[in-house]
Amino acid sequence: MSRTARLFQLMQALRSGPSPKTSIQLAQDLGVSARTIHRDIDALRGLGAVIDGEAGFGFTLIEDATLPPLGFTDNELEALVLGLREVQVIGDPALSEAASAALHKLQGRLPQRQSHRLSHAVLAATRFNRPPAPTIEVAALRQATWDERTIEFSYTDAKGSDTRRCVNPLSIVYMDRSNVLLSWCHLRQDFRVFRLDRMHEMLVTDQSFRPNRVPMLRDALERIRANHTAKENDSQG
Repeated sequence: MSRTARLFQLMQALRSGPSPKTSIQLAQDLGVSARTIHRDIDALRGLGAVIDGEAGFGFTLIEDATLPPLGFTDNELEALVLGLREVQVIGDPALSEAASAALHKLQGRLPQRQSHRLSHAVLAATRFNRPPAPTIEVAALRQATWDERTIEFSYTDAKGSDTRRCVNPLSIVYMDRSNVLLSWCHLRQDFRVFRLDRMHEMLVTDQSFRPNRVPMLRDALERIRANHTAKENDSQG
């Protein structure tokens, strides 16, 4: 099999079925060694394919350079505009700025009619009471969450008491009145929620909890749903 044909088959394998796919799975599908898969992944990345993952954790095709750009229906465009404008309002400074940049990029790449529609969209998002500003660098927190790195920080609770926490960050949730971190707390050995405006002196450690973020987040959300259902049942009883 030629290398070009093998790269094509590797792209097909990455597109199909559940992700991520390990190098061993891909090697078995293509009849080559795992080392060859690693070299071919690097080659595809060099050609423009965006492939997330690394050896030991599996690979996921994020963006396929061989496919044409996606077009948007008018409703899809309105949804994008509304979502990005909401991020401009509720996001931390870096995320809000990124939403503004994304809107400008969209406008520059859309057909003329849709570019005009984006500029004069009929939907808007506003908040009269914005969440309190975070007291940590949220971009660093997002990166630590993606990288599945344990973080440490000082925290001031609602009563004014200060503690030092070590947690596994699972998700940042933008709520009506505050933005919070959903995490696994090493001190409490349980899931805990921390307001970003009460966190201080955050440190990203070298301790990794990969690949546990997704299952831990699933468990945390299930716990929250169960507690909410129980409260609703108690109120109705």
